[in-house]
Amino acid sequence: MATARAEALGRLARELLRELERFASAGDFEPARWQTTFTIAANDFQRDLLLPALAARLRAQAPAVVLRIVPSGVPLLETLRADAHQLVISPRPPDGTDIIQKRLFADRYRVFYDADVREAPTTRTEYLGADHATVLYEPRRSLDLDQHLAAKGFARRFTVTVPGFSALPAFIRGTALIATAPGLLARRTMTGLGQSRPPVPCPDLSMYMIWHARYNHDPAHCWLREQLASCVAPALAA
Repeated sequence: MATARAEALGRLARELLRELERFASAGDFEPARWQTTFTIAANDFQRDLLLPALAARLRAQAPAVVLRIVPSGVPLLETLRADAHQLVISPRPPDGTDIIQKRLFADRYRVFYDADVREAPTTRTEYLGADHATVLYEPRRSLDLDQHLAAKGFARRFTVTVPGFSALPAFIRGTALIATAPGLLARRTMTGLGQSRPPVPCPDLSMYMIWHARYNHDPAHCWLREQLASCVAPALAA
């Protein structure tokens, strides 16, 4: 009981300290003078697409900021509330009245395969009958894509699951495996593989910037969110 009370008091003290810091910096925020370690949670797809450009902006405009990047997996409400990271980039915003999100972009799914080994699946039967490789962030929790397909009565057969998109090409090359993944991966991670439209109905993949309400009006956090949002158009046009 005493431990729980101490933890609650500790959380309150940390929140009061953050409020004092925000009050002290309000109105006179200067990126060049900002000194902090800013933690962003992102998996490899959104990490590689957006965060190198953000890091370059920070080096130029806020050189005393250390950008710490950690995997997001499936974002949890508790980690945002506990300030384990200050920003998340993910297609899965957690539910919570104190969580804020902003859509950064939307992508479309593509089917990737080794064109030296097989042809693209062009029918629903070929697609569902193939062996699939996929990314799985949590055991026994299917991707949103598979939940969408299951609602329409479709189920894929997985023979390989990996923890991130960057691992997929090694398992696809030289095999008849196929993977359904964000189309933007064709520019880097999936370079050299064949690709085609899925012959089953797939939803668009929206990507969000997610943060806790405590940071909504924080001048430094607002500035960094603006910088990240400004990285999206050049990344999509590259």
